[in-house]
Amino acid sequence: MMRTRRKKRNETFLKGQLLVAMPLMTDRRFARSVIYMCAHSDEGAMGLIINHRADHISFPDLLERLGIIAHETEDGISNDIFDRQVHVGGPVETGRGFVLHSSDYHANDSTLPIDREISLTASVEILKAIATGEGPAHAMLALGYAGWSAGQLESEIQANGWLHCPADIDLLFDTDLDAKYTRALAKIGVDPSHLVSDAGHA
Repeated sequence: MMRTRRKKRNETFLKGQLLVAMPLMTDRRFARSVIYMCAHSDEGAMGLIINHRADHISFPDLLERLGIIAHETEDGISNDIFDRQVHVGGPVETGRGFVLHSSDYHANDSTLPIDREISLTASVEILKAIATGEGPAHAMLALGYAGWSAGQLESEIQANGWLHCPADIDLLFDTDLDAKYTRALAKIGVDPSHLVSDAGHA
C-alpha cells in the first residue's frame, strides 16, 4: 500500500514539464509566462521562464561583462552569438545565470540532467563553449529563476493559477518568444480567449 501511494504522488510532480500561466494571472512577473520545470518534489519547485526577454542586456554584452570575450572582439566567436537572446528566468537571484540546454553537452561538476533530452548548467564554462561554437546544439540563457517552497506550487495550481503540459524541444528553444505562450496553451488544447471568458465559472 505504501509503495502504491508514493507512486501516485510522484506522478503529480512536474519536473521536465511546462507550467503555463492562466490568462488572468495577477502576478505581473509571471503574466503570460511559460516555465520549464527543472525540479519539483515534496520540498518545493524550481523552474525557468522561457518566454520573457531580458531587454536590458544582450548576450554579447553579458559575455563581455564576464570576461569571456573582449570588447568589440569577434575573433574566434561563433556567429550565432549576436543573435542569441538573454531571458528573464524568474524573480529569484536575478544576477545568477542558468543555461537550459540539450543533453549533448555535459560538465561533470555543474550539469544537472533533467530528463533524457534536457539538462541545466550554471557555470561560466558552458558560456565559453557556446561563445566558441563548441556548446550544446540547443541552449537558452536565463538570468534568475522561479522558485516555490514546499506545497506552494500545488496550492497555486489548485487555485487555478497554472496549467501544465509536456515539454518539447521545438517549443522550448524556439527563438520566437512571443509565440511560446499561445503554442503552450495549444498543446493543452486551450483557446486563451475561451479561458478568459469562462474565468470564475465552475
